[in-house]
Amino acid sequence: MSTSTAEKHTFQAEIQQLLDLVVHSLYTDKEIFLRELISNASDAMEKLRHLEATEKNIHQADLPLEIHITTDEEGKTLTIADHGIGMTHDELVENLGTIAHSGTKAFLKAVKESGGSPSNMIGQFGVGFYSAFMVADKVSVHSRSWRADGGELVWTSDGMSGYEIADSPGQQRGAKIVMHLKEDCAEYATESRVKHLIETYSNFVGFPILLNGKRVNEVEALWLKNKSEVSDEQYKAFYQFACKAWDEPSYRLHFSADAPLAINALLFSPSENPERMGFNKTECGVALYSRKVLIDPAPKELLPDWMRFMKGVVDSADIPLNISRETMQDSALIRKLGGVISKRVIKMFEKEAEADPEKFRGFYRKFDRFFKEGVATDYANREALAKLLRFETSLTEAGSVCGFTDYVSRMKDGQESIYYLVGSTREQIESSPYLEAFKSRGLEVVYFNDAVDEYVVDALGTFDGKKLVSVRHAGVELEDQAAEGDSLSEGETKALCEFLKNELGERVVSVSSGKRLVENPVIALVPADGMSPQMRQMMKAMDENFKDEVKVELEINPRHALIRKLAQAKDSNPELAKLVSLQLLDNALIAAGLLEDARDTVSRMNALMQKAMGD
Repeated sequence: MSTSTAEKHTFQAEIQQLLDLVVHSLYTDKEIFLRELISNASDAMEKLRHLEATEKNIHQADLPLEIHITTDEEGKTLTIADHGIGMTHDELVENLGTIAHSGTKAFLKAVKESGGSPSNMIGQFGVGFYSAFMVADKVSVHSRSWRADGGELVWTSDGMSGYEIADSPGQQRGAKIVMHLKEDCAEYATESRVKHLIETYSNFVGFPILLNGKRVNEVEALWLKNKSEVSDEQYKAFYQFACKAWDEPSYRLHFSADAPLAINALLFSPSENPERMGFNKTECGVALYSRKVLIDPAPKELLPDWMRFMKGVVDSADIPLNISRETMQDSALIRKLGGVISKRVIKMFEKEAEADPEKFRGFYRKFDRFFKEGVATDYANREALAKLLRFETSLTEAGSVCGFTDYVSRMKDGQESIYYLVGSTREQIESSPYLEAFKSRGLEVVYFNDAVDEYVVDALGTFDGKKLVSVRHAGVELEDQAAEGDSLSEGETKALCEFLKNELGERVVSVSSGKRLVENPVIALVPADGMSPQMRQMMKAMDENFKDEVKVELEINPRHALIRKLAQAKDSNPELAKLVSLQLLDNALIAAGLLEDARDTVSRMNALMQKAMGD
């Protein structure tokens, strides 16, 4: 249909309701309008591309499939034009003025049923065009349909009561939207502002976007391409552009999947860790897209927090969006998507660690805190993450590391536990009396020397069905071992233990003879429910008023010369035996890192030295 004069139409009531919602409450950020209109232009050209396969008489078939955006600061206008399918007169009425095909009626019904909250509505109602009225007080849509008899028309409205349709000679196929911007939205007529919005939200739209004649979106959506079609240089350029990165990626994960969800993802792990350098906590670096359109640049609910160092893109056509595309409607679906991505990322690290252990070791040294945080907080992936932990052990050389899988493969027949010891350095750990019994039996002990390791081990609990046990704790069962040298008799040992418990009082839970010691006379064992030195230090750092009385289980070595002499001295020289007993306990506490006040220790040591000098 062609018209020589403007036809005036009144909006249907539903459209008027919709416009009021869009302008006043639907979108939380006005800048979203440009993303919506570019997406509509892209959809129109995608439809034309499909028509080309079946239709022969397409109007102006040689027009390039491009989106042209023009800014006019002086006139305060913004124009978006495409060479898509365009609209006929009836289609302008149906799509922009009524509820026939726009889905508006369904949308308004859903809003009503939800209690009037449009922010929770799924974005399947085709109302993105009306977002133009958030920033414009007048909108004109110039259109020429792909059909031969389509007509050259212009639809105009102030977004208030109705619209007009008139002839507009000279139109090319497609649609051209001219927005006359409101006074407080004049920024959207500036080239720099519009360029920023295109790069932020629509940079990977599948058609060229030209701003004032110059193409803006020159970086391809690599995540939709086959891996064999992408070079290392292209990956690097994409990483640095899309992820705003300055370093080079250490690893990358590029995959697509159809089940359980349609996913195309391209993720990178950086080579440097800003948090390790003293910067603030890293923000989520994986952006969420749907069909190449940005939904959220940093979706906090998509991936577990420990994975915040990862960067890249996840694109899923299955994501149901709210009407403004600003939040995800189905959080359960987002969790499902995040679960798939998380497992893929962990599997990628596992394969990379196996393929090049040395490279992974260097990477792990910088990013270990993230993996440890994951073990402590991400229950769903805890066991898989535990395989990525790296540490030194009593069987590895200084500087060499292994994982729990390696440890388990070396466990002795009948060994049911993974033994570990926490300390500040390897040297400090290796000088500990706690290792004696394990080394003498050929039992491997894991060395943990990071302040957070104890939290990690407590959270993990077991690996591959093997319980993680601290060699510092009491209650560790060890097999009997033939001992060298003279030993106190069973009766003498029992009498000495009773003497020590009486002299040491409440400072010890118990005194007994055990299988732990080889070269040292005594050892202080932390009860199963007691705090280790590292845990106590962390508690004190968090609370200056923290107090917890140190109580240990004391274990003696009945073969040690000092213990045998102490057994004699308790009867022949009780005063000296008492001093030695107290000093032995303090020595054991010092070795365990549990002695908090050494003043009595120093005074007692002076007294012992004085006696040793013959006084």
